[in-house]
Amino acid sequence: MSPLLSNPRARARALSSAAALAALALLSACGNAADGASDGQDTDGSGGGVAAEAGAFPVTIEHEFGETTVTEAPERIVTLGVTDADAVLALGAVPVGHTGYPFFENGLGPWTDDLVGDAETTLLESEAEPNFEQIAALEPDLIIGVSSGFDEAAYENLSQIAPVLARPAGTAAYAVPREDATASIAAAMGVPEKGEQLNAETDALLEEVRAEHPEFAEMTGGVVLPYDGKFGAYLPGDARGQFLVSLGFRIPEEITERDTGESFFVEVPAENVEWLDGDVLLVLSDDEDYDVVEAAPVFADLDVVREDAVVVATIEQRGAITYNSVLSIPYAVDTLVPRIADALA
Repeated sequence: MSPLLSNPRARARALSSAAALAALALLSACGNAADGASDGQDTDGSGGGVAAEAGAFPVTIEHEFGETTVTEAPERIVTLGVTDADAVLALGAVPVGHTGYPFFENGLGPWTDDLVGDAETTLLESEAEPNFEQIAALEPDLIIGVSSGFDEAAYENLSQIAPVLARPAGTAAYAVPREDATASIAAAMGVPEKGEQLNAETDALLEEVRAEHPEFAEMTGGVVLPYDGKFGAYLPGDARGQFLVSLGFRIPEEITERDTGESFFVEVPAENVEWLDGDVLLVLSDDEDYDVVEAAPVFADLDVVREDAVVVATIEQRGAITYNSVLSIPYAVDTLVPRIADALA
């Protein structure tokens, strides 16, 4: 599996047939009578807005494709960004539909369990593009696609269904910083102060980690995904690289100097694994017993391997740093940071 496939970065495309567009318009206008929600009642156990802060609406938010105005607190939210559901849940609502990374059966990490509870939410089909008909059938009053990659044509089609919040202008698809994503989603939900609070609490937690482990600031650390006999080394702009940097580590210079600005990772051939050498190496694999030396014997020559400072993340830990949200970061701090510290002891 390549880093590309492990992170669903396929750009959304517009509907290509007139028939599909007609069905979309019909669903947007009339809703789906079969779901029993045409009277505006929440019948599937999910949805329901949060109490908006005073003066929060109307709010106009600028983004990559222009601006979107939300006039009242949304009650049926669909999240198309792979990590957007985390922010919505942290802010007090359960989305009626969501996407997510394939680490978890329902697209949601274990850090969301208590917040979702018994509410029903639909895992949306979004391998290559938004499923417009499926989204329209959920009758959303807000569609959030901050941590997403759909294009302007898809944005226009989605806007036929409900107001759409896209990623901030000037940010790359799937590369919106956690702070910006949380703030944008909180504003659209009418709780900007709560968004600021969540970001501040997360920043404070990471600051606490750095204070407890000042040695991290003097060290280099890499995050890699093995695939097809090669290794994808994540850059500081990617969520996985961001997490390691947020602990105080520096990504190895051999990796950052190869950043072309066109990808979220650097391809490392097996014969060049010395680029990954440093103080710690975090490996993301489907196999929690993965052995880097067995995969590429040249790893045995690296100091990080000789010092036994290779950490193979569990699937849950891998998911937590990939989501890199206000909900998943505390999970990663609790479960992964101690393993990193032990490897460096």
